[in-house]
Amino acid sequence: MSEPEPVLTKLPTHLGGLDFIFEGGLPEGRTSLVAGTAGSAKTVLSAHFLAAGIREANQSGVFVTFEESPRDITRNMASFGWDIPSWERTGRWRYVDASPSPDQPGVEIAGSFDLGALMARVENAVRQVGATRVALDSVSAVFGHLPDEMTLRHELFRLVQGLRMMGVTAVLTAERPDDHGPITRHALEEFVTDNVILLRNVPEGEKRRRTVEVLKFRGATHRKGEYPFSIIPGVGIVLIPLSASGLLGGPSSAQRITSGNTELDAMCGGGFFRDSIVLVSGATGTGKTLLSTEYVRGGARVGERCLLVAFEEGREQLLRNAGGWGVDFEQLEAQGTLRIVCEHPDASSLEDHLIHIRDLMREYRPHRLAVDGLSALERSSTTRGFREFVFGLTSFVKQQGVNGLFTSTTPTLLGGGSVTEAHISSITDSVILLRYVEVGGEMRRGIMVLKMRGSGHDRRIRDFAIDGQGMHIGAPFRNISGILSGNPRHVTDEEIVRLDELFGDGLG
Repeated sequence: MSEPEPVLTKLPTHLGGLDFIFEGGLPEGRTSLVAGTAGSAKTVLSAHFLAAGIREANQSGVFVTFEESPRDITRNMASFGWDIPSWERTGRWRYVDASPSPDQPGVEIAGSFDLGALMARVENAVRQVGATRVALDSVSAVFGHLPDEMTLRHELFRLVQGLRMMGVTAVLTAERPDDHGPITRHALEEFVTDNVILLRNVPEGEKRRRTVEVLKFRGATHRKGEYPFSIIPGVGIVLIPLSASGLLGGPSSAQRITSGNTELDAMCGGGFFRDSIVLVSGATGTGKTLLSTEYVRGGARVGERCLLVAFEEGREQLLRNAGGWGVDFEQLEAQGTLRIVCEHPDASSLEDHLIHIRDLMREYRPHRLAVDGLSALERSSTTRGFREFVFGLTSFVKQQGVNGLFTSTTPTLLGGGSVTEAHISSITDSVILLRYVEVGGEMRRGIMVLKMRGSGHDRRIRDFAIDGQGMHIGAPFRNISGILSGNPRHVTDEEIVRLDELFGDGLG
């Protein structure tokens, strides 16, 4: 009777969240090919793999460099806070320098390629520091000049087998011709190695977007699809997990919290749910910032901390506007119940904005998050990138049990179609619409609770006014139809009576 095959274990990488898509880590004792074009972060990932092992798991590593000198790599990686010289002195990091130089040619590529001598150096370094992890950057520099395909395949197989016999978990980097073409230049490396990880750095509009995808995990499970990531100074690689677990899993709170406006609470059936996400959509000047201000004030009155992130207005303008409605933001900050962060939408990528908000939330631990001017990010990104940003932010907020309120601006003054609503309204739990309504030559404002997931709510469009004390919601618009479509028209009393007879008192 044959012995059962041992279960494949995974080595947690502790690498910027990548273990999420690796479903626990890299298969232990195996080699993983990391392929990408120039600027896709191959070298950063391989160095971060070793640095994370040292800092998080006390696992030593060996870095084999075929292109850059150890001095250059050490200098470049210092911006991430990785003290490689200190790790070298304490025997936790060891370089194997196979990079070319005028004085020391390094690995001989032309003629006979002595892989055996290189592997002996790697094995000696692994033994000296007791390495668990090995990174080789980049194998394309060495194997790209071998005379034929058969020799290349043979040497790659020797390299992979040699690393496996050392018992290390290894990462090999290789160049790609382009982001969506062949995996490697020779289309061989991906067949010899156990695992294949693709890094992309694709232009979207006027910016580039980095993503990571697991193409192959031999004998192991992994998450499918591309996941955006960013490179953060002082940190390294940080994954943006687009997890639905915060949206589709876990308990849902039945606790209600105030919106900060008594009339709006009544329209929502008693206020917002504690762990819900509310989208406030309206044209410029309809009262979106006011509503978020009242939301902040409502939380502060019951001692809840609120994080306000603004993408369209500066700090001084926010303070002035809030003061005009009788809310002292500076006093709330002094009390510790408010933190204001103003960001320019084009100052960073969407991934960086999301990481920053997540870090702020982890540090400040708010009960409420208000994001004012979400549509400003939409205008500077692609539809896919923006939706992924909102999905990632919404998921994280819900996982933290925080209530979120996002505001977005519609493209037309009177409402009608909105790209933002069409692409993110399904992700949010509640949608509140603010609209301009022309009545007898006068421009009025209307508010409606379009959606309130899990709760009954007022379905009427109600008139509201704004003064120095805030928002005052009044009676419904009875003789106006077509408000949501952006084409309001007067409705006669006779038509209202007829509709009431057909559909009940929904218009009353």
